[in-house]
Amino acid sequence: MPTFGVMMFPTDYAIQPVDLAKAVEQRGLDSLFFPEHTHIPTSRRSPYPGGGELPMEYSHTHDLFVALSAAAVVTKRIRLGTGICLVIERDPIVTAKEVATLDRLSGGRVLFGIGGGWNAEEMEHHGTAWTSRWRLLRERVLAMKKIWTEREASYQGEFVRFERIWADPKPLQKPHPPILIGGDGERTFDRVVEFGDGWMPIMRPHTSPVEKIPALRERLKTAGRDPKSAPVSIFFAPPKREALDALAAAGVVRAIFGLPSEPRDAVLPRLDAYAKLLRP
Repeated sequence: MPTFGVMMFPTDYAIQPVDLAKAVEQRGLDSLFFPEHTHIPTSRRSPYPGGGELPMEYSHTHDLFVALSAAAVVTKRIRLGTGICLVIERDPIVTAKEVATLDRLSGGRVLFGIGGGWNAEEMEHHGTAWTSRWRLLRERVLAMKKIWTEREASYQGEFVRFERIWADPKPLQKPHPPILIGGDGERTFDRVVEFGDGWMPIMRPHTSPVEKIPALRERLKTAGRDPKSAPVSIFFAPPKREALDALAAAGVVRAIFGLPSEPRDAVLPRLDAYAKLLRP
């Protein structure tokens, strides 16, 4: 059976990160994931991938690392995940510092989920072009890995360039927190194989990324990596016993359930229901 985690947009009007993190740990769940959007452009040119109107939580989301730091202070066991961190909108030196600091302060509990994002005008406000976002993400991740693992790091790429630097602290996890690659596109496995430590796709109503796990393992093997060196976590896993058994049989290691961005009276009963799935 996979371990169980939860994901919620932490907002100013929902149960707050401290209370949520305490409740997740008290119920024996494995992990807590927060996503991020710095802002939502009012033009709304980019359509919401879920269809229909964009939910309010997208423009009310707390800062990702501040929220996870608050969660870290009041917990001791649960993994703290970025789900996902929009690396394409972030300075890599600053982000490397934030991830390393959070990993240190949490006792080595960070799961670094990353992705390319879907809102073209949002990333444009950060100086990122839609057509080159994945090349940019690749370089920023590779640069962060050097910062985390080298005493004097440097990087020279198309988008990221810096001479030798000292940047401490280093993460507590070695060589660095697991990098979980989000997405389910035709080039996703290229990224998992090159610089990922796991795959974290979204399960949608009419498509299942689980069917692609054998192909991922074959790609890893071909690249000279252990076929199980990039374990799979499923975002928005269905909280039903039969579905979870099927995920386990397919080799999924973590099922991440969704939580609404609502007050505690609406969220805690859902957590209770998810916790019941821990029992056979």
